[in-house]
Amino acid sequence: MSTDSGVAGSSARREYERRKAKDEEKLREKWGRFGGLAVALSDERQHTKSWNQGALGEERLGARLNALCSAGLAVLHDRRIPGSKANIDHIAITPGGIWVIDAKRYKGRPELKIEGGILRPRVEKLLVGRRDCTKLVDGVLKQVDVVRDLVGDVPVTGVLCFVEADWPLIGGAFSTRGVHVLWPKRLAKVLTEQSAGDVDVARMRESIASRFGPA
Repeated sequence: MSTDSGVAGSSARREYERRKAKDEEKLREKWGRFGGLAVALSDERQHTKSWNQGALGEERLGARLNALCSAGLAVLHDRRIPGSKANIDHIAITPGGIWVIDAKRYKGRPELKIEGGILRPRVEKLLVGRRDCTKLVDGVLKQVDVVRDLVGDVPVTGVLCFVEADWPLIGGAFSTRGVHVLWPKRLAKVLTEQSAGDVDVARMRESIASRFGPA
C-alpha cells in the first residue's frame, strides 16, 4: 500500500498550536516585558483548548483503529474533503463496506431522544448530557454522502464515536438516521465483525486515499 494513511488528529493538532501561539502573542503584546509572566499565569481560552481536546480524542481513537489493521481491514486518518476546508477524522475499509468515523471527546451520556411520531412528525435528537448534539449527525451524513459519491454501490456507514463519554455498563450504543453512536471498544468489535463481503480492501483503500488526501 503506497499511499499515506495519514496521522490521526494532525489537522486539529496544528490548529490548536496555531491558536495557542496567536493567543500567546496577543498576551505578550498587551503586557510588554511582563508578557512571559502573563502567558505563564493565563489559562488557555476555551475555544483554543477545545481544539486540543478534539485532537486528543482523534489520536486515541486512531491508535485503537491502527491496532485493528490487517489484510482485511484498512484505516485512513484525517482526510481532507476535496473542495472544502472540512476533513473526515477516520475512514475504515472492510470487506463488508466503508465506515466514516467522526471522533468526539464530549462529557456526559449520549442518548437518543425521540419526539412526535403519531400526530406529529417523528424527530430524533442526539443528546450528550443535556447538550443537543443533533448537528453532529448531520455532519456525519454529509461526510457519508461525499464518500458514497466516490465508491458507488459499496455500503457506506456513518459513525459518531464518543471517546470519553459517560457510557452505561450495559448497552448504550444506538443508531440515529443510519449513523451508529458508540464508543471505541464497541466500534472495534463492530469493525472486526465486518469480515464478510466482496470489497477489495487494498484496492478500495488506494482509491479513497488518492481522492481524500491527508488534511
